[in-house]
Amino acid sequence: MKERLQGPFWLDPQDPDGPFPPVEYALQEPDGLLAVGGDLTPTRLLRAYRQGIFPWYNTGQPILWWSPDPRAILLPSELHVSRSLRKTLRRAPWRISLDQAFDQVITACAGSRPGADGTWITAEMQAAYRELHHRGYAHSVEVWENERLAGGLYGIAIGRVFFGESMFSLATDASKVAFVHLVRQLLDWGFELIDCQMQTGHLARFGARPLARETFIAHLAGACVRPDMPAPWTLDPAIAMALRQ
Repeated sequence: MKERLQGPFWLDPQDPDGPFPPVEYALQEPDGLLAVGGDLTPTRLLRAYRQGIFPWYNTGQPILWWSPDPRAILLPSELHVSRSLRKTLRRAPWRISLDQAFDQVITACAGSRPGADGTWITAEMQAAYRELHHRGYAHSVEVWENERLAGGLYGIAIGRVFFGESMFSLATDASKVAFVHLVRQLLDWGFELIDCQMQTGHLARFGARPLARETFIAHLAGACVRPDMPAPWTLDPAIAMALRQ
């Protein structure tokens, strides 16, 4: 029997190729804390996502790496769109795009939120995900009101898995509209899974549900090795048109 690690594993920031501990060593309290330290190089970040691990920490903290159990996921084919949101999709005078304003989207996601004390999307995190965007792994969805960015989201795509990171709205329901367009496009491209990380009531209304970490990791093993969708991404006009009908 393996001896369980006591507390999170410390990663060496001088060794970007250093391995993560097995995810089953993650703490139960706080749920999913697995490792501390390391760096945010593309090599380490991509390895983390492929193994079901993601970074999440606040300014002033070391980098914290998480793999909660259960994991919140959404199967693209199980997307639920409420009646009120369907009305918004038909009536909202917004233009939706992919990968046209990644820098603006991540900056907006990092902006101050009502009742929030700072942001977990630190300057270091923003720089790391901008580099992943340049390499074709990080993607954004934009909702435009004329030339103004009204909402959006960003995340990481590896193979046929999309790992959602953050979203924002400057207009009512703009981030929801971005999410629905993304999920429909991912379904069309044959994506198998959307990682929502933590279960929330907001995501549950879209059809997200908890999945045992062991099952989630097994899904990643097959879906992440499939060919990546070429970047930059472009929204299929037929999808946008269908959502307006």
